[in-house]
Amino acid sequence: MNAALTASGPVPRRGLIMTVLGCCFLMVMMDNTILNVALQTIQEDIGATNAELQWALDSYILFYAALMFSSGILADAFGRRRVLVIGLVAFAVASALAGFADSAQELIFWRGVMGVAGSVVPPATLAVINDIYAPEERGKAIGIWSALGGTSIAFGPIAGGFLLEHFWWGSVFLINVPIAAVCAVLLLLVLAESRAANRPRIDLVGVLLSVAGIGALVYGVIRGGETNDWTRTDVLGTLVGGVLLLAVLVVFESRTRAPALDVRLFRNKSFAAGTASLALSFFALTGGTFLMVFYVQAVRGHTPLGLGVILLPVAVGAVISGVLSNPMAKRFGPKAVVTGGLVLLALSFAGQADIGADTAMWWYEILLGVSGLGLGLVMGTTTTTTMAVVRPDQAAIGAGVNNTLRQVGAALGVAVLGSVLSVQYRDDLGSAVDVLPANVRDAASESLGGTAAAVRGLESAGTLPAETRQQLPGLLAKAQDAYLSAMHVSFGVGAAALVVAAVVALLWLPARIGAPKAAAGTGTAPEHVTPETSAEPAH
Repeated sequence: MNAALTASGPVPRRGLIMTVLGCCFLMVMMDNTILNVALQTIQEDIGATNAELQWALDSYILFYAALMFSSGILADAFGRRRVLVIGLVAFAVASALAGFADSAQELIFWRGVMGVAGSVVPPATLAVINDIYAPEERGKAIGIWSALGGTSIAFGPIAGGFLLEHFWWGSVFLINVPIAAVCAVLLLLVLAESRAANRPRIDLVGVLLSVAGIGALVYGVIRGGETNDWTRTDVLGTLVGGVLLLAVLVVFESRTRAPALDVRLFRNKSFAAGTASLALSFFALTGGTFLMVFYVQAVRGHTPLGLGVILLPVAVGAVISGVLSNPMAKRFGPKAVVTGGLVLLALSFAGQADIGADTAMWWYEILLGVSGLGLGLVMGTTTTTTMAVVRPDQAAIGAGVNNTLRQVGAALGVAVLGSVLSVQYRDDLGSAVDVLPANVRDAASESLGGTAAAVRGLESAGTLPAETRQQLPGLLAKAQDAYLSAMHVSFGVGAAALVVAAVVALLWLPARIGAPKAAAGTGTAPEHVTPETSAEPAH
């Protein structure tokens, strides 16, 4: 192994580096989930529409996903530690500004900036892990890394719920500032710089095509669900335009010498099947989390902190199965482990497609725990499998592609399942909102949160006719029934996506893990290595 790898020092220092990298990854992953508990509060405080809430989630995921493979190239070219630290500082600044946003548009903008800054973290951290661990240890390290990402599903809402009970909604962003600062300082102290041996060229055209294509696709899906008119120019046009731009991206990237998205990786069935399985998992899971927020809070009446506690089985399941994913993959093979994880996720979604307002919480918790177990198996095993087929000198690029498709799946999950929910909710609610004054009907028919906000506003008005006031409880009951019905349909769509993912994994993932092709750390060049650390053997 070269000096870049031994720069991490003995096992204790390597463990510290792994802890810091894990905290960086957990922070940016938590920002995918911590906002969920604040959605209802934000909707009430700044009057955000359902579509604006979707964009508050998706603006982060969109830039986070679209820039991730380019961030991987930046990390390989200019130094993984340097790019990580710059990203963390920018993430902290954008988080602070998002915390003080006073409109939905401002929040969406700063969330997008956070996505840009956060996009460097997954590929750079995974590249460092690829660099400091020998092939025989790398699978275990990636499993721990993946498990930390899985815990964000519950830790984000728990942290957000606690903050909301003591502070205002902006605190869910301000918490990032001290975490990012501490991680940046520790990285400068304990991690030596490393980069690819051959500095890759930045593919600006590929970056722009990816952002435009993914953005147009997500916008079209969200706008279609918001308007319930999929033939409108601004809906159909952006959907078609997004698909065409992504097609141009694939053609362009397959012909350029230094692509931002190395489409040649997808010629390997293991890489293609692994990334597809992971993307579809996050499509279902991220979209499903968006759905369950309003079920737990608006239908079941739990607080934001209660929502986080309810999500704990997901985190526990993800940690257990994430840590076990590597030894299970060695014993049973990636095909069996990933397919099994996807089946568990599909069963959980099928169960959630049948829950009601009075479903026993113990049963609901079991369903969530099953989804966590499935997620850990899928995320840990597919990440290890896909990284095993990437050359060490392209570690950050391969990690970027893998994480990009995962986050594209997450963005489309919120967009698609959220849009299905919106369309079905309006259809099921029907003319029930006609009991409301005409000026609030459109907002009230858009979402369960919109209906509840309209009812609360009218109840506090002293001029409301007695007949209308008597009909408000019935409208709320109807709205909850409509939401449950729409949620069931959306979870059914998520379950179908997971079944497709299971078939893909069953057909194309390898039955056994092949022998590693290269030693860890090859293809990297240290920027600075002290004599003391460079003399130490790798462990």
